[in-house]
Amino acid sequence: MSLGMRLPMAALAAALMLTGPALAQQSPMPEDLAWKLLELGRVVDPPKTAALYAPLQQKEPYQGVKVERDAKYGPADRHLLDVFTPDTTAPPRPVLIYIHGGGFTAGNKRNPGSPFYDNIMLWAVKSGFVGVNATYRLAPAFPWPAGAEDVGAIVQWVSENIASRGGEPRRIFLMGQSAGAVHVASYVSHGEFHKVKDGGLAGAIMVSGIYDLTASPAGDAERAYYGSDPSRYTERSSLQGLMASPIPFLITAAELDPPRFVEQFELLKQATCKRPSGCARSFMLPQHSHMSEVYAINTQDTRLTDEIVEFVKSVK
Repeated sequence: MSLGMRLPMAALAAALMLTGPALAQQSPMPEDLAWKLLELGRVVDPPKTAALYAPLQQKEPYQGVKVERDAKYGPADRHLLDVFTPDTTAPPRPVLIYIHGGGFTAGNKRNPGSPFYDNIMLWAVKSGFVGVNATYRLAPAFPWPAGAEDVGAIVQWVSENIASRGGEPRRIFLMGQSAGAVHVASYVSHGEFHKVKDGGLAGAIMVSGIYDLTASPAGDAERAYYGSDPSRYTERSSLQGLMASPIPFLITAAELDPPRFVEQFELLKQATCKRPSGCARSFMLPQHSHMSEVYAINTQDTRLTDEIVEFVKSVK
């Protein structure tokens, strides 16, 4: 996916003005951190963004949380997931499945020594969920529809196995970011990948995804996954299927996302407003970038997670 652009210094002050003094006063993001993200600009830069957020995150061992690592949900080497539960007995909880990004060709649910994406699981448990953090097969070795197939297998595993781990199989929420959001959208929009009745989901959360491959030229990573034949892009996109899906969903993007992600957010947001059921829930996350939006989860900055909690509460 496009790595976007860096903001020239002259634009930093303008950008800060756009976010506004009032927002800065209300923001849970420290001002120095906001400036550092602005200086990085509209890029996808995991190492530099991780360096800003890792010091804010918890380190193992995690108190009050039981962690089950690398449960197998399928035959491939990367068919692995982690399950986070409270370490005390609790009534059945809704389930949050997280699907990481990585431009279709990279990424993992967790790298040794990194707090990401355990941070999302720790927040999930603290917020009343059972957390499931999963990885999947990567392009170019595994092109379309491997990601959506793997999401289907993850949802099936969770549906069949989460009750014994304290989860409520009828309250499964599927969340993905970047390429992970694309795989979530593909799963929701293409019923042929559902291995559980009606998709097995109470709702889906898509953070900075791509939903219409025809809206702008495909990048190298997208061609690696979707192939080089543009005539297949419409059927492999999720936009039309999302319009028809009965599964409720929340769409979000970040203010400092590369422009294409913002464009795709607006495209899907406007398209949903033409549905008989009305506009989907949507949220543009102020001050954040493509990576900081998820690296900030489980810090004092709860703006995205507050939206997720409200979405989950809204789904009956």
